Amino acid sequence: MREPRTLPRTRRLTSALLFALSTPLAAQTAPAPQSASTVPGASQADPATLDAVQVTGIRGSLTSSMNVKRDAQGIVDGIVAEDIGKFPDTNLAESLQRISGVSIDRSLGEGSRVTVRGVGPDFNLVLLNGRQMPGASIEESNASNSRAFDFANLASESISGIEVFKTSRASTPTGGIGATINIKTSRPLDNPGLHANVGLKGVHDSSNENLPGRLQGDALTPEISGIFSNTSADGRFGVSLSGSYQERDFGYSQVGVPNGWRSFRGDSTAYGTIPQPGAPGSENIVNRPGPNDIYSVPQNLNYRVVGVERQRTNGQLTLQYKPLDNVTTTLDYTYSENKIQQQRNEMSVWFNYGPSASAWTNGPVAGPVSYSEIVNPATSDLATAGSNAATRNQNKSLGFNVDWAVNDQFKLNFDIHRSTAEAGADSPFGSSNSLGVSGFYRGTSVVDFSKDFPVLQQQLGFGLTGLDPSRTLVTGSAFRNSYMKSEIDQAQVNGDFTFENYSQLKFGIGSTEVKNRSAFSNVQRDTWGGAGTAADYPDDLWIPSSFAQYFDAIDGSGNPAQFNQLFLFDFERARQAAAQVAGDDALYRTSPVFTTDRRVTEKSKNAYLQWNNSWDDLRVPISLAAGVRYEETKVEAQALVPVAVGIDWVANNELPIRLADSAFASGSGKYEYWLPSLDLSFKLTEDLVLRGSYGETIGRPGWGDIQGGQTLNQIARLEGGTGQEGNPGLKPLLSHNIDFSLEWYYSDASYASVGFFRKNIDNYIGVTTRNDASLGLNTPVGGAYWNEALGNGCASADLTCIRNYIFRNRGGAPGVVRGQDDSNGNATGVISGQPGDPVANFAITAPANQRSASLDGWEFNLQHMFGDSGFGVSANYTMVDSGLTYDNYVIGEQFALEGLSDSANVVGFYDRDKWQVRAAYNWRDEFLAARFDGSGQPNPVYTEAYGQLDLSIGYQWTENLSLSLEAINLTDEVQRQHGRHPNQIIYATQTGPRYMLGVRYKFW
Repeated sequence: MREPRTLPRTRRLTSALLFALSTPLAAQTAPAPQSASTVPGASQADPATLDAVQVTGIRGSLTSSMNVKRDAQGIVDGIVAEDIGKFPDTNLAESLQRISGVSIDRSLGEGSRVTVRGVGPDFNLVLLNGRQMPGASIEESNASNSRAFDFANLASESISGIEVFKTSRASTPTGGIGATINIKTSRPLDNPGLHANVGLKGVHDSSNENLPGRLQGDALTPEISGIFSNTSADGRFGVSLSGSYQERDFGYSQVGVPNGWRSFRGDSTAYGTIPQPGAPGSENIVNRPGPNDIYSVPQNLNYRVVGVERQRTNGQLTLQYKPLDNVTTTLDYTYSENKIQQQRNEMSVWFNYGPSASAWTNGPVAGPVSYSEIVNPATSDLATAGSNAATRNQNKSLGFNVDWAVNDQFKLNFDIHRSTAEAGADSPFGSSNSLGVSGFYRGTSVVDFSKDFPVLQQQLGFGLTGLDPSRTLVTGSAFRNSYMKSEIDQAQVNGDFTFENYSQLKFGIGSTEVKNRSAFSNVQRDTWGGAGTAADYPDDLWIPSSFAQYFDAIDGSGNPAQFNQLFLFDFERARQAAAQVAGDDALYRTSPVFTTDRRVTEKSKNAYLQWNNSWDDLRVPISLAAGVRYEETKVEAQALVPVAVGIDWVANNELPIRLADSAFASGSGKYEYWLPSLDLSFKLTEDLVLRGSYGETIGRPGWGDIQGGQTLNQIARLEGGTGQEGNPGLKPLLSHNIDFSLEWYYSDASYASVGFFRKNIDNYIGVTTRNDASLGLNTPVGGAYWNEALGNGCASADLTCIRNYIFRNRGGAPGVVRGQDDSNGNATGVISGQPGDPVANFAITAPANQRSASLDGWEFNLQHMFGDSGFGVSANYTMVDSGLTYDNYVIGEQFALEGLSDSANVVGFYDRDKWQVRAAYNWRDEFLAARFDGSGQPNPVYTEAYGQLDLSIGYQWTENLSLSLEAINLTDEVQRQHGRHPNQIIYATQTGPRYMLGVRYKFW
């Protein structure tokens, strides 16, 4: 799966090891953390500024994190550099999940995006040194809508600290309803003198071993990082440079129903339902759902094995200069790049809802115990498809800052930056490509859904006992090009004035312009009956293999009845073979011309005032921060969307929309808000602090929600099509936040706290659906040719019969283009809707501000050091609740809060003398991940409860040299998603433990 390299990996790894071992290596000493009450751009005279704390070891870093919480205004949690460096975490998201109230979504086995206090990733604002950061991500089969920042792009080595602001303040940029997360990097003038260190790790991901040999990468891959920082003797000039590079080869095995489930009431007779009592076929049903029960049938079943290679590069350059004693200027540039290549082989069966047999659990939401589709004769397709993907995510940020102490009382700060995030294809063939590969000898399929792992029993036709390369050929294909770029230009002027009574007035103005482009194109061939014939493809292209052994950690695997065969193949060789059959290579590569192109510009202006004061002479000392922030935003949205001109029937239940040239549509919107905030803290005793906060925050809609124009989903079904349109006039979510916290700091490094939060959120974005036939697209379903086939003996559910009749009796008629018969003698080709045929109905969804919702929860924290023994523990538990939960008993669209779940963390450690050992367990309860399934239908997707144990061991060999061993997912946990019932699997994913052995040397 790997591209040719000028230098083999093994040689590069050897070279890196020789280089590293030829120079002394050691552990990085983290810089002192910045204040939790300020972000870059804020005055250094803020009375809440924390004293610098030199972090040494796990105990020191946890003490420093505790002080962030104790001394900050409002409710703030933080992690300092040594804490991140010592966690067994691969990226910042893995570190953030150790904070109470913070949960993460994992992608490719790593933490990717964060949910805070039940609020999803799109509504948590991420800052880098106080500056708003853009996010760019791409989807496999459409343009991305997300604003979320992907923490997997950033390595943790170059980060000096993270602050999580859980309460709002006037001086903080808007956009974070759950939290505002500020990532801080070190600055040379904060660490005078010369500092340099370099580190090297060898990364071994055991999931790489749990793959077929053709998909495996290297067993050991390198990670190297380093930092250099120096200041001039007079302290006027400083420079720092940090960087890291990591290669990681890994994989995963996944089984599920990726295209979702079709849900029905028990009394429904719609397409896809099981027979009613007394109807033919009803005798094949065990414990049939009652008329008022809800049940769901699968659209497909898929087993896949995926090999992944990743290269992540991070770097930062910071220059500081003090032309005057009271003026500090800072110029910094941050760069990150994350390149991912994937190769996938799979085996799947698709259900066309012919004669079936099934068994069900009891209602009211009945789950499938088993489901089978009876195929006789065995002429259906057994799919053994493959795909590849190559993407690159690149982030750049260039900023300039001037900090000016005008006098002892008055300070100003000027900050400007341009930051970009760009994600797209890293291959000339596209960002994500797939080749359908099938043999048309599939008979009856029986699936046992009673365990976590669905077991497929598969009958084959033509006397076959296994897959037959001589009957295998490429069918349909898709070569997709997904692209997203987000740019932010931001300027801020902040100031503060300290009065003689030591109260403080903070103020500022700013402007932010965000430009976002999300685009997509797809070159798709709907030749699902076969691109040519099996004879056009050499038999040695298809390599027989098995897959069941790669799912050994999932409950229910290992069943001897499991059908256990798939084909491995070289994707590029298969692509070339299909292109040769078609006589056109352009049909099997992506198009650089986007058919969907969404462009949105948001221009925001803001101003704020905040007054800080404290009354230390009262019996109960009180601190206060009260402020108001004004935000005005204008939205301009354009979208280049495809123009639909027809509907083609290419396979039993697949009717792709025929598209003409695209056209731009546009729209605009505007909103403004006054956002108050109030923080109060009461020092009940020297060690006991009570806090209360109220604030209002906004969260801006997703990019797809505010697009201009209408987009139709490319594939329609027998019952019609679906589509979406945007609403540039959407208002942001407005949250009224109430927080209380009681904190007991009972020793220098130990504390316990309990907190309550409530969020009353207005303008929640729901989805409205209207049935729209105004597009005037004629569908062949129910048309003249269709009805003629019914009149000549075809049943309405026998789609193969209908298609065969039309092709054999109306071939060459208007709208009928017959292709070659498939290997089973069934006709293939395209049947297009004609004038006079029924006009297709499209269910068009559009976002609207239509709901208010509330959520509340509790956070419990405990940190305890066992004297001077070196042992300690840190634990937290978060409960989140809302009345807006998904009702599995309701079919159709409904509003529910996604991401709500309880979570817990327990970290035990030993830190004494030369040894540091930490074991960290993180758990997240089941939560609603999505309200629409893989096919875009309104069905729930639940992520099941998941817990993971990580371990790290460090040894200080000498004063400068340290060794480390880290283990991620030590107990080899499996992630699983399901639908309305636990038996309705969406995905079950097996990865594996990951190990990293490292050495670090500190020069100075």
